[in-house]
Amino acid sequence: GLNRLYITFSGYWPERGVEMKTCSFKETEAYSVCGRLDGSNREVLVVASAGNTARAFAQVCSDNQIPLLLSVPHDNLNALWFEAPLNPCVKLITCEAGSDYFDAIHLSNIVSKMDGFVTEGGAKNVARRDGMGTTMLSAATTIGEIPEYYFQAIGSGTGAIAAWEANLRLIADGRFGNRKARLMVSQNIPFHPIYDAWKEDSREMLYMDDAEARKKVEVIEAKVLSNRKPPYGIVGGLYDAMKDAGGDVLLANNQESRDAAILFKETEGNDIHCAAAVATATLIDASKTGLVKKDDLIMLNITGGGEAKFKAGREMFFLQPLLSFSVNPDEDLVVKKVKGLF
Repeated sequence: GLNRLYITFSGYWPERGVEMKTCSFKETEAYSVCGRLDGSNREVLVVASAGNTARAFAQVCSDNQIPLLLSVPHDNLNALWFEAPLNPCVKLITCEAGSDYFDAIHLSNIVSKMDGFVTEGGAKNVARRDGMGTTMLSAATTIGEIPEYYFQAIGSGTGAIAAWEANLRLIADGRFGNRKARLMVSQNIPFHPIYDAWKEDSREMLYMDDAEARKKVEVIEAKVLSNRKPPYGIVGGLYDAMKDAGGDVLLANNQESRDAAILFKETEGNDIHCAAAVATATLIDASKTGLVKKDDLIMLNITGGGEAKFKAGREMFFLQPLLSFSVNPDEDLVVKKVKGLF
């Protein structure tokens, strides 16, 4: 066992005082991003997502009447569930079946160039990183010091970048020590482009054939970890964060992740999302292999959970796409059709 394991849980767990209605740590970034928007500017916010981010932004924008256009792959539409119908200021477009997160990003980039639309910005948006960084702040203030290891599953790696930046602020604060938590980030076999680049010590992402990438994304159960073009090599990106803090990229397959989710449910009493299960599986393996020792101070970031608990006894409403496009759409067609939505 691990004697000093601290779990940061984002999701729905009212018995523990956690009531995120979208069951994901993406809520932390949705509130900070939307709170930073200029209230007098009514441009439509554009967000591309593999699922969780879209659900979080949709809920927050609906509650606050912020115009929002989501771009989500068709195969991930089942992630867009809500306890009540959303405000019509939230609209959804999608890429055809078989597409992935990268295709949704490409579609959103076309829309973002249109007058009256503004991209949310992804990892480059400081509000997004500051929102997600609250998980590290929460851990450090609860423990009383900065953890030695930080475990999290990643698609883009923005959460890990956010944790690193929060860590640097904690060091500057001076009350929590001067250590840098090693970033133990994980991906879902067989889709692991960040792992591949890191193991080659390459700042640049390695080449991946589009068709091959989409096939691998179809296999993984943690669909939210399917970013083909993450903010890895840019200055201040994941590569720089891991080089500064130390750490490694770990892997777990679908079965290992399922087993980890079962163990978490049996041990802690709540369900966790597939991505969080990937992180948990790699921590279990790291403990077994001696990569981490039983007295190491470890933070496990459970990035989503409690969905089954939240849905129990509730009727769910699904956001339906208003438009669907091919993976390589005609830009003029996209512009023409999207203009008609607002």
